[in-house]
Amino acid sequence: MTVKDSVVQVGVLGAGAWAQFAHLPGYTRDPRCKVMAIADPVIERAEAFAKQFNIPHVYASHEELIARHDLDAIDVCTPSATHFSLSWAALEAGRHVLCEKPVAYDYTETRRAAALARSKGLKTKLGFTFRYSPAMRYMKSLIDEGFIGEPFIFNGYEQNSQWLDPQNPLRQVDHTADQREIHVSSLEGYGAPIMDIGHLCMGSRFAQVVGTMKNFIPERMVRATGTMMRMNIDDGDIFIGEFANGAIGSIQTSFVTVGNYPGIEARVYGSKGALICRMVEENGIAETLKAASADSVEFKELEIPQRFYPTGGSPRESWRSLFYSNLTHSFISEIRGDVDGNEGNFEDGAHVQELINAVEKSYRERRWISIPLAADGTP
Repeated sequence: MTVKDSVVQVGVLGAGAWAQFAHLPGYTRDPRCKVMAIADPVIERAEAFAKQFNIPHVYASHEELIARHDLDAIDVCTPSATHFSLSWAALEAGRHVLCEKPVAYDYTETRRAAALARSKGLKTKLGFTFRYSPAMRYMKSLIDEGFIGEPFIFNGYEQNSQWLDPQNPLRQVDHTADQREIHVSSLEGYGAPIMDIGHLCMGSRFAQVVGTMKNFIPERMVRATGTMMRMNIDDGDIFIGEFANGAIGSIQTSFVTVGNYPGIEARVYGSKGALICRMVEENGIAETLKAASADSVEFKELEIPQRFYPTGGSPRESWRSLFYSNLTHSFISEIRGDVDGNEGNFEDGAHVQELINAVEKSYRERRWISIPLAADGTP
């Protein structure tokens, strides 16, 4: 179902900071789409964004927005626990859906939503922001052109010190959960983007993994309560694995590793060359890409061609709007049929969530776990 040669009309669910600094600027930048409506239970926030981004209709109810008949796409930018129900409702209403990660904590639910979208001819997209960074787009282009040759090794890092200070309030954590066992947090919240990039760069998915999780700082300020609490979450984790194509890889994510936010780094090594993409805002620059070859083993920084940037984009733009503008541009292009395919969709999200579920299972059972998992979560 495409809307070729017409303006794609979008409705946005959620008026939080990520909508303000990433989603809405992305749509505003693209003349092929128009945000027609925004909804948030705190309607004052939605009203403020409507004024800022010239959005004509405002709702306090997500259901009211989804019920509109003039929308082509729904953008789900709400707290994680609501993602699946809102995405499902939007798909059932016949709308293309962009959803922030994860669609669901159980990969089988994400796969179910992907199947519903396929059955209706709808496009879906996950908020895998970093696969759309200009440097990563260029890196993937070089890989596709054969720069690295046969892929051998992938190393992925999410190095972030936002919560090294326990007084910085944690968000989107279940403070009522049983704290006698560790709960997945960094692995899912920050691991997902670099896992997606691993699949993207290696042209394959992890086939088996073994990993561990650690709670380094147990007492934290929790946003939901405004108090210090015992929060037994993985604020650091690491896993290694084997890809289905024979390559190997490692991924580390953390809330407590010193380094600037967002701290995503992807390294790919192959039979002919290697690439390092560092998507970290440092010294006013949003990202860098370095390359080496078998004939010239010293890494040298590459200039990213302008064709990989959104309109008016530059390395000195905030990574939030810079990367996300490429994401929304991709989504609108797919909806309109301007490009073939549907990258970073719910099926890709299901594979990432299955990997997260497998790493958690590996930690709890202290063993290698094979992927795919069975429907009941067993290997």
